[in-house]
Amino acid sequence: MASEGDRAGTPRHPDKGRRAGEEKPGDADDIGDALRSVYDDAVKEDIPSEMLELLGKLN
Repeated sequence: MASEGDRAGTPRHPDKGRRAGEEKPGDADDIGDALRSVYDDAVKEDIPSEMLELLGKLN
């Protein structure tokens, strides 16, 4: 017999009391903010000279 958490086929997260994979409010915003921050940092990085040299050879 399935337990209450297994009825829909998705077990409940043992510590959180919600189904595994469910987000709590704000999780998506936090993930979006973190991704934007990492992207912004990557965009600010200089292009390595080796990459510029290789790109120059394409012309």
